[in-house]
Amino acid sequence: MSASASESSARIRGIFMMIAAFTLFSGLDATAKYLGQTYPVVQVAFARYGFAVVFAVCYLVWLNALAHIRARNLKLQIIRGLLLAASTACNFLALRYLQLAETASISFSNPLWVCALSVPLLGEKVGPRRWMAVVVGFIGVLIIVRPGMSGFQPAAIISIIAALFTALYQIATRKIAEYDSALTTMFYTAAVGAAALLPAVPAVWVTPDAQGWALMMLVGAFGTIGHQLLIHAHRLAPAAVLAPFSYSQIVMMVVIGYLVFGDLPDLWTVVGGVIVVASGVYLFYRERKVKGRAVESSIGHDSCSG
Repeated sequence: MSASASESSARIRGIFMMIAAFTLFSGLDATAKYLGQTYPVVQVAFARYGFAVVFAVCYLVWLNALAHIRARNLKLQIIRGLLLAASTACNFLALRYLQLAETASISFSNPLWVCALSVPLLGEKVGPRRWMAVVVGFIGVLIIVRPGMSGFQPAAIISIIAALFTALYQIATRKIAEYDSALTTMFYTAAVGAAALLPAVPAVWVTPDAQGWALMMLVGAFGTIGHQLLIHAHRLAPAAVLAPFSYSQIVMMVVIGYLVFGDLPDLWTVVGGVIVVASGVYLFYRERKVKGRAVESSIGHDSCSG
């Protein structure tokens, strides 16, 4: 097989893994919404991380890689894990009151938050076109949320807070990659989330039946396997190729929401979701273009100075 054919095959596998990962994330949210109708949100969120710890340890044992439990930057791992746990708890709470399509559309405002927060937190420069995309994207979020209108759901604010926590988590992920491996980060993501939520669990505990235990275990499996597929997908294909396929989650959420809960998004959610997604895609396009110019400039400078 030629190098180009091999690269094309790897990209196709990466795309399928990306779609599979977001299918599992859709299943995670749907299962959490279903469980949230019977069990406390904190208990469901703890199950997501508690079972993920079990799966992570089993995976490390299977790989004979328990040495990866040692973190080089423990403080940042803890901060990152707490941010994701907070995002999960807020998302699961919002799911009790909102449709899957609504929370999915709001969650895709993450790139907007990351772009805006990268300026004060990472010292990155954002040009006027990307700032305009951020503003337009947030207008899309407002259309979904509809504050002050009859269709307004206070839980939408919780969903926005979840998106903000996720953006901070993604920024922390950029930094943690400089210190620890993906296996180390996988373990601490689960362990920190479980440890953070555990103290609140006894106060709200409701003993699950057999179906409840199975679904809670499924939530942990969806999260663990989904994140591993995401990591492998990015090893096989460039982020520029994979990014558009993450938005397939919105379609999956609409389908699952209709089949499982009988929900269909209204016109405002669809319009706002389209605006948010379009803004996110444009942000990614501009970021790639700006970084490409920076690389070309660097290469040109190096060649001249050589």
